[in-house]
This record gives sequence, structure tokens and C-alpha cells, in this order.
Amino acid sequence: MRQMHLVAFLMTGPTCHHHGGWRHPESRIDDLLSPTRYEHIARVLEDGCFDALFFADILGLYDIYGGSFDTMVGRGGQLCLLDPAVVLPMMARVTSRIGLGLTYSSTFNHPYQIARMLSTLDHLSGGRAAWNVVASTSTLEARNFGLEEMPGRSARYDRADEVLEACGALWDSWEAGALLLDQANGAFADPAKVHYADYEGRWIRSRGPLTTPRCPQGRPVIMQAGSSDRGRDFGARWGEIIFTLQHRKADMQAFYADFKSRMARHGRAPEHCVVLPSIDVVLGETESIARERAAYVNSLVDTQLGMAQISGHIGIDLARLDPDLPLADVTLEEGSRGSFDVILQATQAEGLTLGEAARRFATSELCPQLVGTPEMVADHLCDLFADHACDGFVLTPTTFPGMYEQFCRSVVPLLQRRGVFRSGYAGTTLREHLQS
Repeated sequence: MRQMHLVAFLMTGPTCHHHGGWRHPESRIDDLLSPTRYEHIARVLEDGCFDALFFADILGLYDIYGGSFDTMVGRGGQLCLLDPAVVLPMMARVTSRIGLGLTYSSTFNHPYQIARMLSTLDHLSGGRAAWNVVASTSTLEARNFGLEEMPGRSARYDRADEVLEACGALWDSWEAGALLLDQANGAFADPAKVHYADYEGRWIRSRGPLTTPRCPQGRPVIMQAGSSDRGRDFGARWGEIIFTLQHRKADMQAFYADFKSRMARHGRAPEHCVVLPSIDVVLGETESIARERAAYVNSLVDTQLGMAQISGHIGIDLARLDPDLPLADVTLEEGSRGSFDVILQATQAEGLTLGEAARRFATSELCPQLVGTPEMVADHLCDLFADHACDGFVLTPTTFPGMYEQFCRSVVPLLQRRGVFRSGYAGTTLREHLQS
């Protein structure tokens, strides 16, 4: 039977997709900078047999709204307070099976650095590393790396293709079995099995070989979340996990069919990549309790923070607009309206004001919020999975760590009893989990 895949979305800050969740009295917030926070959630998710967890990352503070980062910092928006590359090895030490994903920019980092760091993580975790490849989009991030502005999308993805090609050459610069570790004969490694990479492209050059021996998976699992036409083609060429944000079942099915057809054009079998839309979950013992819980946590969302978050995503300062302005009356300069419509497409037909739409966006960034009993949520997940809207899901937390704890305790056993989700890990590496 076809098996569902589950991946957890994490950030090293107060908020993930739900920008009010950190204010809930059941959310832990005092341990944001403590390793125990991340060790605990890794154990919870591994006990729930999740394929993987991964950290999204932002290399700067959004300062578009009002020309300042005051709202994002002061009200607890999407902040990445710690470097996930340092956090993940701590999580690896307290787990043995769950995959560990890192977001790393192909625009700002050299492939030698990327290949060495991820190969090290794969060794230290016993073959559980994943790389969420981002080409980055934000000028504020570019300026933190000495650039005045971001290269165009096409150039960013052209460079990303070369970064993946170069990383592949570097990961292959050590053959399997190159390490001999023969103390008696003084033979540490076989130099005949170590090679120069000698990669040279338009954007990237790297001689190699890598200093790090071939890692357990050969190379880490590749994740990707590009939604543009160019981004989808990049994901179809390289991705093994695709993280997508779709609002409705029909949107998920259309994306799924489009993406799998693109894989075929790249000569890849559709089963070699899993497509996972993002969802939020609010659980209750009864439907009414779940709806009360959802209403409460959603009430904690701040309108101004929602406006600031959208400003950061689209690169336009919305502080100059009245939050009470009907959304249909919002006009933006040429070249920006398309991004704005994509972000708010799920709210535009409801006659909302800009502020109301911003609050809606800040509850889950418009990914579906499933509210109900564990049985209701399991039914919904199974329906989407059975109708080929996805291969599984990326879960994002409302309360933390409570939502993940509730989901693993109540929804996962239902999925297991229905035969659509593993009861234990069959393999040891992340790639084995994805192929099972």
C-alpha cells in the first residue's frame, strides 16, 4: 500500500506560519535559545515516526514595513535567532532515525562550503541529512552578503543548477570504501579512490576534492519549495522532497500533476520525489472544542504584524495603506500586484479589508488550517492523499510544542491503523524513509 510521508516545519524563532501561536499560554517561549527545546521536539517527532524535520531560515530581519524592523522584532514575527546548522547536530545526538533538514542558500554560499557542511551532518547523523535548497528572494538578505540587490530569478536558478552540479561532483570526489583505517599496515585511505572535482561553470568553479569522505547517503536528500515556473523546473530536476503552499484540494491536485509531469520531462520517475503541501492543525476532543481552540489561537494574531509579514514577502511597504481599505481597492505599482495576488488569493473573494486579509495571512500564511477531532483530521489527510493531491504533508505548528505532541499522540496512531503510515522505521537513512 502507498505510504504517506510527514515532515515537520521548524524555525529557530517565536513563530513559524502561525504568527499568534507563540502568544498562546501553552506555547513554550522561554527556551528559544536552549538546546533542550530542539532536542525535545526531535524526540517527539521521531516517536511519531515522521520522515524528517527541517528548519526554514531567513538571513536577516524584515525591515520593509514602515522602513524598520521594529514590528517584526517587537511583535514576534518570523525571526531566525539561531543558525540551524549548529542546532541540527544537537538534535542528531538524541535521535537515530528521523531526517534532519537544513535550509541553505545557493545564492550566498559556495558549493564547497555547502558540500562539506552537509556531508559532515550526514556523517554525524548516520545518513539523515537533507538540504532545502533556496535561491533566496530578499534584497535585505542580499545586502547582508554584500550585494546591493538580488540577481534576477532566472540567474539565481541558473546559479543554483551549477551549485547542485558542483556539490554533486564534490560529494563524488571520494568513492565508497576510500577509507581503509588499517592501523596494522598504516593504510588510512586509498588515494586512488579520491579524485579532483574540477567543476567549472559560468557562475561556479571548484577544484576539490572534498576533505570530507563520502557520506552514508552518498549525498544528502534534496528539498525544494520553488513555486514559479522556473522554480518548479528546478525542483523537478533535483528535488526529492517538494514543499508547497496550496490553498485548496484542487490547487494541490493541479500542482501535483504539473510537478510529476515535469519530473518525467527530466527523465525522472515520479516516485523518486514526494510532494508535500503545508498544513496547520488544531485538534480537540470534540469538533466544537477544536473550533473554540482555533478561534482563540487565531485571535492572538496581530494585524500590524500580518501587514509587516506580507510586506516582507512581497518587498513592498504596506504601512502607507489603511488597514480598513477594502482589499479589492488596493492598488500597487506595476510589477508588484502579481505577488500580492498570489499571497492573498484565498481571501480576495470574501470582501475583506486589507487588515482582515493580513490577519488571515498571519494565522497560517494561508495554508489550510485543519480544525477538528483527531478522526476528522485523519479523514481529511487520507482524502487528500488518496486523491493524489499529495504524497504526504509538511506540518507547521500553531502552539509549540503542543500541536506536534497532540498530533503524534492522537492522529498518527489513526493513520497507522488505517495502513497509510509507518508504525516504525524500516531503514536508517532519510532516503530509505522516503522510498519505503
